[in-house]
Amino acid sequence: MGHAGMAATAVRYLRSVGSPTAAARHPAPLSPTDPAPPRPGRPALRAVGADERLPLDPAEFRRVLGHFASGVTVIAAVDEAGPTGFACQSFSSLSLDPPLVAFMVARTSTTWPRIARAGVFCVNVLGAGQGELCRGFAVSGSRRPDKFAGVPYRPSPVTGSPRLAGVPAWIDCTVHAVHTGGDHLVVVGRVRALGTDDLAARSGPLLFHRGEFASLAPRDQAES
Repeated sequence: MGHAGMAATAVRYLRSVGSPTAAARHPAPLSPTDPAPPRPGRPALRAVGADERLPLDPAEFRRVLGHFASGVTVIAAVDEAGPTGFACQSFSSLSLDPPLVAFMVARTSTTWPRIARAGVFCVNVLGAGQGELCRGFAVSGSRRPDKFAGVPYRPSPVTGSPRLAGVPAWIDCTVHAVHTGGDHLVVVGRVRALGTDDLAARSGPLLFHRGEFASLAPRDQAES
């Protein structure tokens, strides 16, 4: 399936989750990328309904999960309106064979539909000195439509998605599959190209921990 086909699949998916009544009248056949149906006797996984009380306090959920330190990335693509992207800490490698990566994005994101239409994206792994760059991409696309103003980048080698200047590593991907995950979507990307900048990598990674940016201690200090 080409880039256009994957983008069309993603757009159809977004439309379907926005219209549950229509989806119930005209159920789509399962595809190889659809999640497996629940086993007999097990309830189907779903998001909490609007009329239900949340099982956990959201503030406490965020506080506890904030103890898990993560790297920070910018997921970027180009559509008919130009370059777009958003800051993302929920990125991870997924599979070696085939080479797959994954990231999570809120279903309310205004940037994700543009990436879905493009059908491709580049994961830019940020370095320790790129906190301000991250903050620029963490703003909602509705509040800051042109996040790339003043941000240097070049096209990634396969998909042409924005590869930001000075990042320690980048991963060029096509959209492989999209799954539901409560109030988020789980996006799986097929890796088409990737690389590193050894000079940029010397500063170490940009980390996010307990609501703040952090960085690794220098190796000689950590070993002393």
